[in-house]
Amino acid sequence: MTTTYGSHRPPVMGTHHVISSGHPLSAAAGYRLLEQGGNAVDAGVASGVVINVVLADNTNFGGVAPIMIYLADRRAVTTISGLGRWPKAATIDFFMNNCEGELPLDVRRAVVPAAPDAWLTALQLYGTMTLEEVLTPALEIARDGYPLSPVVRNQFLGEVDAIARWPANREIFLRNGEVPPAGTLIVQPALARTFERLIEVERKHAAEGREAAIRAARDEFYRGDIAREMARYSEEQGGLLRLEDFHDFSVKEEPHVRGTFRDYEVLSCGPWCQGPVVPQVLQMLDHDDLAALGHNSADYIHLLAEALNLSFSDRDYYFGDPDLVDVPMDALMNPEYTRSRRERVDMQRAFGEMPAPGLINDMTPWGRPEPRSGQSFRERENDTSYTCVVDQWGNAFSATPSDANARAPIVPELGFSLSGRGTQTWLDENHASKLEPGKRPRLTPNPAIAFKDGAMFMPFGCPGGDAQCQAMVQTFLNIAVFGMDAQAAIEAPRFTTWSFPDSFWPHDYLPGRLHVESRIATAVTDELADRGHDVRRVEDWEPMDMGVMSAITVDPETGLLTGGADPRRDAYAIGR
Repeated sequence: MTTTYGSHRPPVMGTHHVISSGHPLSAAAGYRLLEQGGNAVDAGVASGVVINVVLADNTNFGGVAPIMIYLADRRAVTTISGLGRWPKAATIDFFMNNCEGELPLDVRRAVVPAAPDAWLTALQLYGTMTLEEVLTPALEIARDGYPLSPVVRNQFLGEVDAIARWPANREIFLRNGEVPPAGTLIVQPALARTFERLIEVERKHAAEGREAAIRAARDEFYRGDIAREMARYSEEQGGLLRLEDFHDFSVKEEPHVRGTFRDYEVLSCGPWCQGPVVPQVLQMLDHDDLAALGHNSADYIHLLAEALNLSFSDRDYYFGDPDLVDVPMDALMNPEYTRSRRERVDMQRAFGEMPAPGLINDMTPWGRPEPRSGQSFRERENDTSYTCVVDQWGNAFSATPSDANARAPIVPELGFSLSGRGTQTWLDENHASKLEPGKRPRLTPNPAIAFKDGAMFMPFGCPGGDAQCQAMVQTFLNIAVFGMDAQAAIEAPRFTTWSFPDSFWPHDYLPGRLHVESRIATAVTDELADRGHDVRRVEDWEPMDMGVMSAITVDPETGLLTGGADPRRDAYAIGR
């Protein structure tokens, strides 16, 4: 079935290469390297680091960067975790005794910055260009400045109090204590100098070969002067990170999770993030005639929302750092299990709360979470951005950088903040993602790559916290079931369920809550309310409550590349 939606932008089509990214300058940086002969990894890393510069409201170089890469010559997918670990000194008791049982908005919630290691590891192992070539676009933008966009400015307007708390943040992003007008040049000289320092180390080791030189730059960050400066700043500010936490850290290549939907396979990162929700939900829906339900009908929205609620329940109960948590991923992705989960959906009545996880038994009791409503959806932390690339050789890159500078103190000498991803941890001894020394929080950013009939079909992803998986599932189905092109699929109206504990501290829980963009008919939302959903109609094009998608599809017959980018924020696609 083909469903026709008009789109405000045309799809970006190419036969050579396409990039879709969270900001026009990021897309331009990746495209620049593609035109210079770089591959998808070169371009993806370049665009990702530029995102760290121009979208400081949502990401930063000292944050997280989970990455998925498809290597066409090997017909293989690898994932790079790009997620930091809690300091060795971090314990639940520390926060209970010293922070009044809170994860405070400061350096005490910091985990080891993982994005630099992820970017440089991807480039070292699978790129073709030097670090200097790949960092140059970001260095130029940080040094020379970029114009503040209206979208980013609006984000900063809601973060003024947080930005104003720290001198380096104020100096970069505020003017006389206020957010400057759109078009104001934002310059980040300390961050530019950090890039220059990494490039200088690479140059010193150039005779050892490209990979060794990039590794030397990586070690400068985690074992050299930069590591010492981060550790000193953390200790001065009352944080828990110490030099040994940086020395001992390394990202890893880790197994992906695979789910099936008809003639598609959908691959995500593992349960150290929420990524498996996407393939699990799609596999739940594998045998449903979704087209017959009608796009964004009451039946369609009800079914998808309830399937998402079932998967989010499994996420809440089972997902955690697999280095320290025994996550039953094979059981959760077993087709018989996902079919049994689908059978729990009553098409006439909503759960009205988060349903029980699916593998519990008498030996593993489950307690329903208590409702908690401390924030409006506009106040929730929903940082992050996204970038994806498909190159002329058929390689694909999919990455979801995150951790806003606005909500964490910037190290003045370095120009970036220490990853505040500790906010996605639980101070609950019974939770799979409870805080433990050296443990990774359960991450919301989650890139994905889809295959069709065994061929690479689409890298896709988005920012938006707990809205990410939901936007990704809806966009995928818009393409795979309803025949939309990537741009129309991204622009189509969306909905999000919030009937589960929010991934961000303090983990608000709104039983039965369902947000629906106002472009969806009132008759539909009335019917959803009659079925027991707590429906709230929200603004059309509301950026973070619905996610901000990017995707690139590959036509298996013609090789045509089609990129889409979400107008809900500054996402942009470029191709040739």
